[in-house]
Amino acid sequence: MSLKDKLIDYANLVKFEHTIFALPFALASVLILYKSFPSWWKIFWIVFALVSARTAGMALNRLIDLPIDEKNPRTKNWVHVSGRVKKHEIIILIIISCVLFVFSALFINFYAFLLSPIVIFLLWLYPYSKRFTNFPHLVLGVIYFLIPIGVDIALNEKVSLLSVLLGTAMAFWVAGFDILYSLQDYEFDKQHHIKSVAVKFGIESAIALSRLFHVITFFSLVLVGLISPQLGYIYFIGLLVLAGFLFYEHSLIKPHDLSKINKAFFTVNGYISLIFLFVVLLDRLF
Repeated sequence: MSLKDKLIDYANLVKFEHTIFALPFALASVLILYKSFPSWWKIFWIVFALVSARTAGMALNRLIDLPIDEKNPRTKNWVHVSGRVKKHEIIILIIISCVLFVFSALFINFYAFLLSPIVIFLLWLYPYSKRFTNFPHLVLGVIYFLIPIGVDIALNEKVSLLSVLLGTAMAFWVAGFDILYSLQDYEFDKQHHIKSVAVKFGIESAIALSRLFHVITFFSLVLVGLISPQLGYIYFIGLLVLAGFLFYEHSLIKPHDLSKINKAFFTVNGYISLIFLFVVLLDRLF
């Protein structure tokens, strides 16, 4: 196998393209939270920390869930199940990604370095959470909650109300679409005693809770706009557009028709993250 093919397999392993969910939101947090514009060097390390942490988290997920993925018809062709990426390769990738994450946090500042082991612990905990809680989606949400917190620590060496609100918005956004994503494994999860909101309460209740989570996301972002002295009318107009995309996402998912989950999860959520970054950037510029 060529180096190019191997790199493609690694990218498929960690779903590298899904970085589009977190990275624009993190960059938008930088634009909202900075008091004096940070150096490009610091921005580089913030982005590097985010990408390395996400890579570690996805690799941990694949390693820990390998026994489950081997039984799931939906995942039988994934690279770690088919053997294109070996178990020892995943372990090496986890170690390298964790070291790079801690290293980048140290380059940001000492407070970010102190936060890094907590992040790694949560990344390890999330794949196990579906074994012991019906709300593994909230564990994933906590991980994403820490992204704006980490940005605030990186830029200002403190945790502000703005970063907490941004973290809340991001946490419930991710937890909400993770609930929707889990619906495609509903029958498999029930048979194999894998916990989720849908397995515990049913598909209709899971969809309703996902909608509630995204309502919380929207109003958290409204509060961000009301509290932040840097944001103005462009931001609020953008939130209306974002609300439209959230509404569209949920219009695609119906209790008796889950055929459009991938479109709702991958396409619409990618647009939501990019739109939020674009709106914040536009607002800060004008």
